[in-house]
Amino acid sequence: MAKQCETCGNTYDRTFDVILDGKPHTFDSFECAISRLAPRCAHCEVPIIGHGVQAGERIFCCNHCAEATGVQVLRDRA
Repeated sequence: MAKQCETCGNTYDRTFDVILDGKPHTFDSFECAISRLAPRCAHCEVPIIGHGVQAGERIFCCNHCAEATGVQVLRDRA
């Protein structure tokens, strides 16, 4: 049965659902799922699709962005 992607609106018979915080989301591609659900860097707002780095409740795509906001305790590498 065809369902509609919540990001792009495409109706497709091979959509998939992702459950996040108990709420279902329907997508037709990983690109749309990432666009809608990936956390955004607290500095540059790029979608974070890897591990990122975190300081408190803020998540950053890299240490450079964390440092740009004043966070000095994080490192990408030891």
